[in-house]
Amino acid sequence: MLERVEQVSTAAEIVLSLALMLFAGFFVTRLTKRLRLPNVTGYILAGILIGPWALRLIPVSVIRHMDFVNDVALAFIAFGVGRYFKLSALKKSGAKVIAITLAESLVAAAAVTLTMIFIFRLPVPFSLLLGAIGCATAPASTIMTIRQYHAKGPFVNIILQVVALDDAVSLIAFSVCTVVVQNLNDSRAMDFGLVLRPLFLNLAALAVGVLGGWLLSRLITEGRSQDHRLVLVVAIILGVSGVCTLFDVSPLLSCMACGTAYCNISGSKKLFKQLNAFAPPVLLLFFVLSGMRLNVPALASAGIIGVGYFIVRIAGKYAGAFLGAAAAKCDAATRNYLGLALIPQAGVSIGLAVLGQRMLPPEMGTLLSTIILSSAVLYEMIGPASAKASMVLAGVISKKPDPSAAEPVVEPNSPTD
Repeated sequence: MLERVEQVSTAAEIVLSLALMLFAGFFVTRLTKRLRLPNVTGYILAGILIGPWALRLIPVSVIRHMDFVNDVALAFIAFGVGRYFKLSALKKSGAKVIAITLAESLVAAAAVTLTMIFIFRLPVPFSLLLGAIGCATAPASTIMTIRQYHAKGPFVNIILQVVALDDAVSLIAFSVCTVVVQNLNDSRAMDFGLVLRPLFLNLAALAVGVLGGWLLSRLITEGRSQDHRLVLVVAIILGVSGVCTLFDVSPLLSCMACGTAYCNISGSKKLFKQLNAFAPPVLLLFFVLSGMRLNVPALASAGIIGVGYFIVRIAGKYAGAFLGAAAAKCDAATRNYLGLALIPQAGVSIGLAVLGQRMLPPEMGTLLSTIILSSAVLYEMIGPASAKASMVLAGVISKKPDPSAAEPVVEPNSPTD
């Protein structure tokens, strides 16, 4: 009997916590709307407000068991990004996107690494791993901001393609840096298995994603009802994400490959629109949860090193995007303002921080994890506002408040629609 009561109590805590998170996210956006800030910023502020470092309205035990929200939200986001990798579109802008992505990723990595070595005098292995992790950009908040303001056009398409490819560059850079780190560490024998395992797992995850997209294109037929279309796409996305999570691999690249494969095989984008109408509550929970996980004491412990990483990575992203766009001969708006949309960092970077922590001495490993975890939420807070600023400056959205942008829209318009 007592066990039954405890189960009911736990279930009630979780359900009521989810309801509170949704309400908090909604009500805080009433304030951020007046301040003309994107809704994503409001969601994260709501999480901080109701989290363990402020009002403590959500039990810590519940927060610890909500990792699945991150995986599901990232899976939905990544699948949606896949639609922007249609081969016909990539043939037109693929070279530019690759040049920009390599430049903004590697310049940011170099800036972080050199700053840690020559200014903060930190060990080379720590600095290399932190720089490689700094490559990554989280697409979630940028995509939500694009949806909210009905942004469209070539500038928006380049943003979406760059943030999608960004994590692939980060994974490769991290794998290369682990080889260097192990060579520098004389106390350990070279373990190529530790280096190659994440790379092989991510390649396998990409294959699973492509297979999922192919299967979805076969299951979604003309006679299929709207309800069952939604059931099938959610089932495939959760299945792909679940397989990745089972092997401790981020679902981002795999689900993006799933969306890309479906879009190119089927040639249809109707399913993406239907899924976008289903996703907003899940995405709201994802950002509120990010706010609740902000560790305020950890910010203090990271100190000036964390502040340095925070600032240098932003400068590196902007400078790299500027140089890459200039080399690719992009228009002035892309060259000058793209970097502002590449600030957010979470998801893949957090997963890489866990791997990096295992390769460093305990003290350095803890510092690495603290910097990434604490700065990720701060990046997510300023990222939406920066993304909005980039689109305003590029002339993609109006400077004046748009009544239709009061709530997040469910589908980002695209010139290819």
